[in-house]
Formats: sequence, C-alpha cells, structure tokens
Amino acid sequence: MLRILTLITGLALMAACTQTQVYEPPESLGEFKLRVNYAFADKAVQGPVSRDATPEEWTKAVQNAVDIRLGRYDGSQEYDVGISLEGYMLAPPGIPVIYNPRSTAIVLVNVYDVKKKEFLAKGKQFQVLEDTTGGSAFKGSGHERTKEEQMSGLALKVADRVEEWLAEEHEENGWFDKRPDLIQPLESVEVTQNPT
Repeated sequence: MLRILTLITGLALMAACTQTQVYEPPESLGEFKLRVNYAFADKAVQGPVSRDATPEEWTKAVQNAVDIRLGRYDGSQEYDVGISLEGYMLAPPGIPVIYNPRSTAIVLVNVYDVKKKEFLAKGKQFQVLEDTTGGSAFKGSGHERTKEEQMSGLALKVADRVEEWLAEEHEENGWFDKRPDLIQPLESVEVTQNPT
C-alpha cells in the first residue's frame, strides 16, 4: 500500500511539474500574424456528469487564451484562426483518491490565409485534458478547482496545442514561410539627353 501511495505521489508531482504555463517561450511560426481570433461554442455538447457552462463563458475563455498565445506573433502575413468547441466535460467533485474525473474539451480548428483567401486547414480536431496538480491528483479537479479555473485551464491547453500544431505545420509544410515580394517591372521610358 505504501509503495502505491508513493507511486501516485510521484506521478502527481511529475504532472505538476509539466503543467501548461500561460506564458511559454514562443514557437517558430515564420511570418505568422493573427488577424482575427474566432471562437464558437453554441453547438458544444456537454458531458453527462459535467458542471454547467454557457457558450458565452466558453467563447471568452478560448478567445482570451488564443489572444495570449497567438496574438504575440508579429509576422508580415495575416491569418485568421477559428476554434469551435464541439464538446466538453468540466469535472464535478468526485470521491478523493477513488474517483477523480478530469476535465476535457474537444475542438475543431480552422486556419485561413487572409492574403491568399484560402483555408490552410478546416476542421482539424483536438482533444485536450486538464493538467493534474498534486492537489487534484488526490482530491480531484472538482474539489480543487472552480468551474472558471477548469475552463481557463482547458482553454489554455487548446491554445497551447494549436500553437504547437501551427509550428509543426510551419516546419514540415512551410505554412508561414515568407512569400516572395511581387516585384513590379519598371515601365520602359525613353530617356533623351539634353545636349546643352
């Protein structure tokens, strides 16, 4: 029994050390600049044991997190990012140690190239789980965090995952590489010398 408790404690502390932070070092996103940050939650399906949350609360949480993470890039090319919350579960208080549900969210992400007027991606799906802390590992998220804390934590995880994905696409597929400037040819003008 003591070994099991020691293992659980160690795992909880490890999870606490790898928590997603609000401000993390920026990724390599080339010429990316966020123009518009759309968030939608009107059609989100609430899990059967979830705490209640309104679409407005979710929209605000996701937009805030995305602004913090993606709004800091100041490239020369503009992109719109749209995130639709499809489903969520905000963990209610459980039974400490025995039943500790974790909050989760499922989103679909669209990325739109403003200059080219085309989507780079439509409906890319991600599911995120909230971070576990030392306290939530034993007591459960529902005891340890308020609904608002759970939502902001999940929204941050969504923004973090989207940011990482954009960096992966930039590296592998050149999504945000600098586009060559279109050089306009000079009009040929006949030049005559003044003999005087």
